[in-house]
Amino acid sequence: MRHIQDGSYVAINWNHIEDELDKATWEKLTQQFWLDTRIPISNDLRTWHGELSAQERDVVNRVFGGLTTLDTLQSQDGMAALRADAVNQKEEAVLNNIQFMESVHAKSYSSIFETLNYKAEIEEIFDWANHDKFLQFKANRINDIYQKGTSLQKKVASVFLETFLFYSGFYTPLYYLGHNLMNNVAEVIKLILRDESVHGTYIGYKFQIGFNRLDEEQQGKLQEWMYDLLYELYENEEKYTHELYDGLGWTEDVLTFLRYNANKALMNLGQEPLFPDGAEDVNPVVMNGISTSTANHDFFSAVGNGYLLGEVESMNDEDYQI
Repeated sequence: MRHIQDGSYVAINWNHIEDELDKATWEKLTQQFWLDTRIPISNDLRTWHGELSAQERDVVNRVFGGLTTLDTLQSQDGMAALRADAVNQKEEAVLNNIQFMESVHAKSYSSIFETLNYKAEIEEIFDWANHDKFLQFKANRINDIYQKGTSLQKKVASVFLETFLFYSGFYTPLYYLGHNLMNNVAEVIKLILRDESVHGTYIGYKFQIGFNRLDEEQQGKLQEWMYDLLYELYENEEKYTHELYDGLGWTEDVLTFLRYNANKALMNLGQEPLFPDGAEDVNPVVMNGISTSTANHDFFSAVGNGYLLGEVESMNDEDYQI
């Protein structure tokens, strides 16, 4: 968007708010600020080497390699594409914040890799991520929309990525957390989940504003495109999930989790759910872990986000009513 008016460069004025949700989301995101360096990931080394099998460690590494790829996409291309369509300066500032935190998310996985793996293993993880056909399909399919899609299509792609496609990777640390394993790694993931909850809901809210301005015929065409895209992404995600989880026997549980989150993505966009799966169908161990609350470490043992930031709750759906 342009910031020149009557020949002058326009300073951002947070005392003049066009949309209260821009200010509320900015405040929420800045309250939630965190860095991976404050989480004691090394405390999970004993579990990593002593309780997880080689196959389980390989799955963890691959799902985190996949999440790194998708967060890189969001930080380098996704938010830049959305920012080009921002309708005011405060929305652009919020998207700047989201872009930075997506970079923090991507960097966090490297901190996990560096703590848990040897250099050769890390190189193998990134080589796999850079060449896996199912992972690369979804990254390139979403980025194609970022580069060529309309403003509303780009928002759909972003919400599908953050509220749906990430979750084939999030399942694993949440599963281990539910079994009291890899708790500090899971703390990082829960911080990321807390951010993504706000990101997906905010961008979905912005989509709904634009969608509601379309006439009935335009809405119908966009909905058809949206559901076709979701089917396409889900078909690929099924293959990706089989590739990752068949060896552990978790595939069907992960697919249920994915369908549940696909419905959540549609709800963020103000659309009707597609799949029959609800929260009650998801593995209860994982649903318990998906709560966006996080651990409070005390000052002397381990500094976590609770100590740094106090209690920060995710924005509720009611906060985004339009």
